[in-house]
Amino acid sequence: MSPLTTKDLKRIFEKLDKNGDGHVSLDELSWLLERIGVQFSLTELESLVGKPSLNFDEFLFFYESISSPGHSNNNGDDQEDGINDTEEVDGDEDELSDLVKAFKVFDQNDDGFISCEELQSVLIRLGLMEENSGKDCKTMINAFDSNLDGQLDFEEFKNMMLLTRS
Repeated sequence: MSPLTTKDLKRIFEKLDKNGDGHVSLDELSWLLERIGVQFSLTELESLVGKPSLNFDEFLFFYESISSPGHSNNNGDDQEDGINDTEEVDGDEDELSDLVKAFKVFDQNDDGFISCEELQSVLIRLGLMEENSGKDCKTMINAFDSNLDGQLDFEEFKNMMLLTRS
């Protein structure tokens, strides 16, 4: 998943909070996840979240927990904390798996590339872009399009995601 700013997440939260009560229900959260291609049953979501709704701070925490590399809770300090090499490799595999899933969300026609139109479509569905912002998508793709074909393959997408997470 692409790291989003707090402002982006606030906009998403406000759009999800249909009744304006300051909480996003699991139904509302499930709707968003389904729209971006992530499938969780309500039971699975409730076990992940631990409650029937989230306020904005809890929503931010949920986002951080599902978007952090390897979903680790080690506060970024792998040194001298008992993590062995096998766990680090598993974390790398988890991160790669997450990147593959995120890539598939954007690669809507499953051709192995993310076009400007596909990127724009997903960002609009998430409420992060207005429909008339195609130029912004071209700029975003061009910034990481190393072979200059006007679209992102998985390696270019991976480089973009890993660079923006740093």
